[in-house]
Amino acid sequence: MEQVAALIRNIPLFQDLSDEELLSISSLFFERKYKKNAILFFEGDVGEELFVIKSGTVKIYRIDNTKQITLALFRSGDFFGEMSIMQKDGTRSANAETLEPSVMYTLKRSTFYEYIGRSPALCMRLLEVTMNRLRRANEQIHDLSFLDVRSRILKAVYQLAQEYGEPKQDSVQITMKLTHQEIANMVGTVRESVTKVLQELQDDRIIAIQNKQIRIDNMDALRSKIAY
Repeated sequence: MEQVAALIRNIPLFQDLSDEELLSISSLFFERKYKKNAILFFEGDVGEELFVIKSGTVKIYRIDNTKQITLALFRSGDFFGEMSIMQKDGTRSANAETLEPSVMYTLKRSTFYEYIGRSPALCMRLLEVTMNRLRRANEQIHDLSFLDVRSRILKAVYQLAQEYGEPKQDSVQITMKLTHQEIANMVGTVRESVTKVLQELQDDRIIAIQNKQIRIDNMDALRSKIAY
């Protein structure tokens, strides 16, 4: 229970709760373990649980015809699945799949509703988080509509470095293993386009790639190449 409390204490949705409230709600989470490429839910499923990631990586995506579009990537300390449990009989708006072996804490809809009813602060935090994620989705739609493929790839790498980057001397290491196809799914293009752009960045010594992990050696140069 204390381990769950320590994790969710740093999640914006729960950070306004008191220590007593954190321990109380932590006791209602269930731990679940998943293998790599496990499907957590499909688009259209009834949303009954909120997920908090203890370890691992989760991809949120939709299928457009036969093409996969990645909407978000979540890692340890992130949460997802809140949208469908906010509405009675709400359904999932996308699919969720693990990209590596993962451990989750889940919270039932009924429990979540109970705490929202008792905590105005939690309700306001939920609204704030939802608006931020909506703003991010709108930005993604804008990028897909107005940025060329090369700029979308460059921006995706830059944002990955900002969100999942770990400073290492004069560089930033993206601590997430992603294939070229997975990056292509994030920006709505084909794998070959990603491979070409990443190779150009390596030739210019802006990035380096080892074991599917990208290291950014010149963040300013990467940002300057994005044509908005």
